[in-house]
Amino acid sequence: MHTRIWDNCLKYIGNRIPEQSFKTWFTPIIPLKFSAPVLTIQVPSQFFYEWLEDNYVQLLKEAIQSEIGSEGKLEYSVIVDKGNAKNQPYTVNLAQKKEFARYGQNGGYNNQASTSPFALREVENAQQRSNLNSENTFDTYIEGDCNRLARSAGLAVASKPGITSFNPLMIYGGVGLGKTHLAQAIGNRIKREHPEQFVLYVASEKFASQFIEALKNNSLQEFQNFYLNVDTLIIDDVQFFKDKVKTQEIFFHIFNHLHQNGKQIIMSSDRPPTELKGLQERLVSRFKWGLTADLQQPDFETRLAIIQRKLQDDGLEIDDKVLEYLAYSVDTNIRELEGVLISLVAHASLTRSEIDLELAKQTLKSIVKNIESEVGIDYIQKTVSEYFNVSSDDLKAKTRKKEIVIARQLAMYFSKDYTNHSLKSIGSHFGGRDHSTVIHALQSVNDMLDTDARFRSSFTELKKKFKMKAI
Repeated sequence: MHTRIWDNCLKYIGNRIPEQSFKTWFTPIIPLKFSAPVLTIQVPSQFFYEWLEDNYVQLLKEAIQSEIGSEGKLEYSVIVDKGNAKNQPYTVNLAQKKEFARYGQNGGYNNQASTSPFALREVENAQQRSNLNSENTFDTYIEGDCNRLARSAGLAVASKPGITSFNPLMIYGGVGLGKTHLAQAIGNRIKREHPEQFVLYVASEKFASQFIEALKNNSLQEFQNFYLNVDTLIIDDVQFFKDKVKTQEIFFHIFNHLHQNGKQIIMSSDRPPTELKGLQERLVSRFKWGLTADLQQPDFETRLAIIQRKLQDDGLEIDDKVLEYLAYSVDTNIRELEGVLISLVAHASLTRSEIDLELAKQTLKSIVKNIESEVGIDYIQKTVSEYFNVSSDDLKAKTRKKEIVIARQLAMYFSKDYTNHSLKSIGSHFGGRDHSTVIHALQSVNDMLDTDARFRSSFTELKKKFKMKAI
């Protein structure tokens, strides 16, 4: 009987509101029971219940009383925890509604006026509203060890948005490592493979400013309704939600609704969820529901591939030695690497000169702070210490820890190989050691090169760095 009553209520409601609003707010409702004169319905979330009460209470009153009579009342069963295959969803029954006391802002239900800046989108306008850069695709996103997990997860999400366990997908990493590129590549692939879906990319600061504008213009309901109708929501740099309490509140409700309705959520941040400060704990906990994938600094091979791809796209050819020099010299992030390449091409064009090693060195000197004019002992100590994740001071200290001894001996070896310093001078740069210590270091390095493959690999990588520096 409760099913029949609710079906009739739906017919009444469906004739009075737009089809999209009906699908969003009434199709997910499940009738549970009828105990005269109370009809109990189940809604997907607390936010869903609050939205119905704020926007459709008068319409619900009319529908219920048209079926049950003037004494008809409504009770909500709200899903608090969706549960899983083994555990049923956890629900809470709200107090019985003795009267329909609250109305929408206009004394009735909200009709989602099309003049609102956040009005429901038309299907044909979905392309214009996505805010995606069409050049940010998987084809232009170079894969390497630094991003393989994130890229693979992105491809899985793009193939089946909202269906995989990677929902939400949180991508984090430092500045210039390709977070926005990857997030938008997912969005562009979803639009290509699922053209019926509404994909929206928005920076967190833009979301916050839209929210403030909606509050100021009394259009909060339209703002919420717009975001609740997105199929794939991409939020960039969520760390900027820090200390924005009201913005976090509205995003929390939007997140819940989209997630519970199988919509895909993709976020980026400059740090993992556990390190996000100034965000509500309940919001951070939801960020960890799906998959968190990090982007690391690209290794040499990945940096070289990025440069080669960039040149290929621009139809340019540069000598391999120059490419390797750039890849070795700029090891911070992809954005800086691309910036250096653009500057180099611009210098060559303006001066009508060939792009050679000399021009590359001159260009990098004005951009990258730590580019030195030659391979000196200080540079060798800095490079070796960074490679072995120890400090330069450790190389000069008296410690005999194995990893530091190896790093120190290698630094002494390369100092002898790439500088004109005497053995005594080299020893003085390493904590005042004498020339016999340097001789022992040189012999130890030669012995390990013959017997230790792992050491030989480290030696080769470091030598490449110094070789490119010395060119």
